[in-house]
Amino acid sequence: MSDAMLLGVDLGAGSLKATIIGIEGTVQGEATVPIRTDMPKPGWSEQNPEDWYSGLCTAVPKAIKQSGVSAGALKAMSFSAGAHTPVLLDSNDQVIRPAILWSDLRSSGEARELLEMAKEEILRISFNLPAATWTLPQLLWLQRNEPDSVAAAKRLLIAKDYLRLRLTGEWHIDCVDAAGTMMADVRSNTWSPELYNLIDWDPLTLPPIVEPTRHIGNVSKRGASDSGLPEGLPVIAGTMDTAIETFGAGSINPGDGTIKLATAGTVCVVSDRSVAHRSVIDYPHVVPGRYFSITGTNSCASAHRWLCDLFYSPGTTKGAANIFEVMDLEASKVPAGSDGMLFHPYLSGERSPYWDEKLRADFIGVTMRHSRGHFVRALYEGIAFSLFDCNLCFKAEGLEMETVRLIGGGSKSATWSQIVCDVFGKPVSVPVNGDASFGAALLAGVGIGVFASEAEAVSQCVRVARVFEPNVERTALYRDLFEIYKDSQASLASINHRLFNFSLGQVGT
Repeated sequence: MSDAMLLGVDLGAGSLKATIIGIEGTVQGEATVPIRTDMPKPGWSEQNPEDWYSGLCTAVPKAIKQSGVSAGALKAMSFSAGAHTPVLLDSNDQVIRPAILWSDLRSSGEARELLEMAKEEILRISFNLPAATWTLPQLLWLQRNEPDSVAAAKRLLIAKDYLRLRLTGEWHIDCVDAAGTMMADVRSNTWSPELYNLIDWDPLTLPPIVEPTRHIGNVSKRGASDSGLPEGLPVIAGTMDTAIETFGAGSINPGDGTIKLATAGTVCVVSDRSVAHRSVIDYPHVVPGRYFSITGTNSCASAHRWLCDLFYSPGTTKGAANIFEVMDLEASKVPAGSDGMLFHPYLSGERSPYWDEKLRADFIGVTMRHSRGHFVRALYEGIAFSLFDCNLCFKAEGLEMETVRLIGGGSKSATWSQIVCDVFGKPVSVPVNGDASFGAALLAGVGIGVFASEAEAVSQCVRVARVFEPNVERTALYRDLFEIYKDSQASLASINHRLFNFSLGQVGT
């Protein structure tokens, strides 16, 4: 199968991407289609699953065309998407309501209730503790606020599984995404009556659980007509985006760490122990017998875009390829520490390590000497500090990153990458291809036997584009500044809460 082509499809927070690779790991074709997010109320985030499928049917033909090969050259495909995102289907497999995203905060109250009700039981079985990002509290919110939607639901799917259902007609969930629902027993890879009974959820709506590399069906005649894929193309189950990005970046051994600078920022570390931690999120890894722990900050590249829209006018690139290069150039001219300016990146509340939807972002220490380049560098540094803050949760649980790989759109910035390297004080490798659609394509190859194992896929296809080395003096400076970052975060938390309540009209609370 030396001429085999493999297709990976990833549904991200704001776009769907299709990537075609050869078995040596070279990208042959790719295409991206934007996906709209609706925010009908503050703190809510929803998407229409029909938009996902439309995006797939647009992106796949474009990727095939760019590759210069026929669709018939494809030998298998697989999927990834954000975890937790529930899709409810009725008896005719029609979408009942928009899908609630992982970033949605509406079920924060339900998450707190579940913590009080069954904290130890949930942790023991699911390896994690409830927060608004998980499916279990989201479903409890739906039961209370949209009971008709729940009553009509005959199938529950997570985002990528809806796309696969549309192409194949097959209904499954992989063990990693099943863990992300907070209704599965992670040790046995089975649905847990103790968990789904906490919210009286009907187990008949839950799909069969399989391994991420399972061949679960083939592209149907209808799916082929819609997407331009060949009828009968083998489809591999796939898994959640962070798991597949970690795999695609080459992080498969205990101690391998991955930092992601994307819409949200994440820090992951691989281990060979199945342990329920209290301060980090835990999942099964793509590699059988391995696990990965993850923490994350809500606002990363999304904060970068926000600052760009505020300070930089479209078209004013000053000879650079794009505005982001202008931002990077200006930030690179600012000294480490941004001349005493700090940024806390809580533009959408915060997940790890605070799990506090009432936190708010800030720039502090601003003076008249500060330029917009200072604001950009402070943003880079503040997000790096937030990720380092998350990383401390690993240390508290006895986990340690021995190697660091950097992925996501932010890794294209040499300035930002070096800041992350200096803040963490470790060498940082940037893979040639580090996105989830690339990892999904690799997984498709494992699923049909093109690669004998996940390790062989990584060895054969994952290559490093650049390595950053930490500067000892800057690392020491950043350690001192991080202490100020932490102290100011603690001092401002109560003020953030008061401002949050003020914004809701709860003056004086």
